[in-house]
Amino acid sequence: MKILLAQPRGFCAGVVRAIDIVERALELYGRPVYVLHEIVHNQQVLADLTAKGAIFVETLNEMPEGAHAIFSAHGVSEKVFAHATARNLRIIDASCPLVTKVHLQSKQYEKDGYRVIIIGHIGHPEVEGIRGNLENCYVVDSVEDVHGLPEGRDQPHAYVTQTTLSIDDTRELIAALKEKFPTIIGPDISDICYATQNRQNAVKTAASAADLVLIIGADNSSNSNRLREVATAGGTPAYRIQSATELRIEWFQGVKKVGVSAGASTPEILVEEVIEVLKKRFNAEVETLPGKEEKIHFRLPREMER
Repeated sequence: MKILLAQPRGFCAGVVRAIDIVERALELYGRPVYVLHEIVHNQQVLADLTAKGAIFVETLNEMPEGAHAIFSAHGVSEKVFAHATARNLRIIDASCPLVTKVHLQSKQYEKDGYRVIIIGHIGHPEVEGIRGNLENCYVVDSVEDVHGLPEGRDQPHAYVTQTTLSIDDTRELIAALKEKFPTIIGPDISDICYATQNRQNAVKTAASAADLVLIIGADNSSNSNRLREVATAGGTPAYRIQSATELRIEWFQGVKKVGVSAGASTPEILVEEVIEVLKKRFNAEVETLPGKEEKIHFRLPREMER
């Protein structure tokens, strides 16, 4: 068996920054620090940070007044910031800068008089953060959702996108929006998160040469689930697993080449564990595929750099 290792894979700059912020906060301020929601969607990462002293909560009311409060990489609305300030929480914002860009863009569209449509999944923390800043918006994640939008052709419309979506699906939804609202404006498809694009392109390359694709990522990781969909879109069977323990022998009958990649919040150690299992069971050899090298680095907040 040959393992075709996709490149790039795993942690993106936004995830690295978010994890670094939690670890740096623990160094600067001591245990505990509180994190609103999962800092990133990966149970291994959460377990490691919990062991170091991070406490993950779902509401600000679970944090003691005056505590250090870290907001996750997915971003939060201005209302959450206001609530945290009212409770005298010491805010540390770990929002990915690319998510923050979408927040600013959507607010500007609404300020300029546009009805904003968010392409994304209702309930996802990133989408909920964007929605929380807007007075009147819609969320769509299918062409059927687009068809169900109220007409309002005389009102100007604009769209923004969740950063972790499938580029192909987003392209389809943008086309549907433009058909329904011919004057709608929004960012170019290339404005979707660079890491999302790079990982999806790398998975397409691996899937085109593989008999089977494995995506390593958490159940609630949107970008990991999209990577599996990208792999299957070309007809290659694909499974998303959280760790090597979820591998099933029956998947590999007649399989000679296995594509392997990981979501943007998946630590490399989980990839290495899957590779080790495949090596032991199937005497597999690893070939790292060519891909786009990522050199992007996001700075920590100023108070943490000091």
